[in-house]
Amino acid sequence: MTPGLMISAPASGTGKTTVMLGLLRALAEDGLTVQPFKSGPDYIDPAFHRAACGRASFNLDTWAMGPGLFDAIAAEALDADIAVGEGSMGLFDGVATRGAFGQGASAETARRMGWPVVLVVDVSGQAQSAAAVALGFARYWRDLPIAGVILNRVASPRHERLTRLGMEHAGLRVLGALPRRGDLVLPERHLGLVQAVEHPDLDRAIADYAAFLRAHVDLGALRAVASGAGLPAAGPLTRPPAQRIALAQDAAFSFTYPHVLEGWRRAGAEIFPFSPLADEAPDPQADLVWLPGGYPELHAGRLAAAGQFRAGLVRHAETRPVHGECGGYMALGAGLVDKDGNRHAMVGLLGLETSYAKRKMHLGYRQAVLQAPMPGMQVGQRLRGHEFHYSTILAEPDAPLADVRDADGNAVPETGSRRGHVTGTFFHLIAEDVP
Repeated sequence: MTPGLMISAPASGTGKTTVMLGLLRALAEDGLTVQPFKSGPDYIDPAFHRAACGRASFNLDTWAMGPGLFDAIAAEALDADIAVGEGSMGLFDGVATRGAFGQGASAETARRMGWPVVLVVDVSGQAQSAAAVALGFARYWRDLPIAGVILNRVASPRHERLTRLGMEHAGLRVLGALPRRGDLVLPERHLGLVQAVEHPDLDRAIADYAAFLRAHVDLGALRAVASGAGLPAAGPLTRPPAQRIALAQDAAFSFTYPHVLEGWRRAGAEIFPFSPLADEAPDPQADLVWLPGGYPELHAGRLAAAGQFRAGLVRHAETRPVHGECGGYMALGAGLVDKDGNRHAMVGLLGLETSYAKRKMHLGYRQAVLQAPMPGMQVGQRLRGHEFHYSTILAEPDAPLADVRDADGNAVPETGSRRGHVTGTFFHLIAEDVP
């Protein structure tokens, strides 16, 4: 059994990512093999986890993944000394309608893994009252243990003393108290953190987080409270959609769930990375070109000028499949309008037109039933994924790819589209649905 912890919080924005990255680095510095996980459909944080401890991080999701896939991913911790999961939003936050076997809450992930929860509580603007919030979390699910709390954004020694008194009165263990520091903030963008590859000095930042935790958190106590349920034997992850896959990978195209790519590799698929921003064409020997999501709107001018990339993609699409997700789908379209209102011609393999001049948020889990084949999948295949972008869809004129619905079963108008050998979706694929 590999012991583990869930680092969670009452809400987003409380500082749990700082705690997570500092803890991963500190444990790795102490010689432990640390297996990180992310609860929920976040595809940015796992890259930060990997940078912190040198080991690939994987998403665990009770709404989108069936028990078999969830357990296969959990088995990544079998050879680790300790597993550490980072929650999404608040500990109990999920969707209203049950999915594959849950509602997507971090609490569900922690309970299935047998991990006690370390609650990161932002105590700014309160003192003893913070204990009432934490106590409510401790009592909300009686079968989910709260191992203790880490107080964050403590203003002064007096503030810490008062807050600790409240936690003591509530019977909650304080595992650490972090003073307020404005310099320990990672840069953010509208989807959350900027990508790990874009951070100017990520390793130094994470080292600072680790030193900060060592000074203010009882790391020995954290290790001592870790525990876990018995892990399953390793199983298959995801099926590859082709044998030889040309995968766009650069600052414009980087959003793919780690278990998806790892599943492809373990099943024997060959992956050939290429960079559209460097004007590289996909490998001509590839059976499939896959364009992940990312930030094409930040690089629209360079993509529009990437003649070799465009020509190679068009040539491939004459005889073999091309698929794009979210940002990759936008790049396959006819045009993209940036935030300043400038239209940039995209590859033009689909008629999709998108705009960031007037932002409109599209967010949430997606369940889809294919109305036409997409790479590696047939008509009628059920899929689960997640959508998060701020573009306005000006036109989606091609034939719909799928019947797409949100977590509650409501129809979503962005269905994805298809033309010839080319397909695209606004949602990022997480899993094939289980019956």
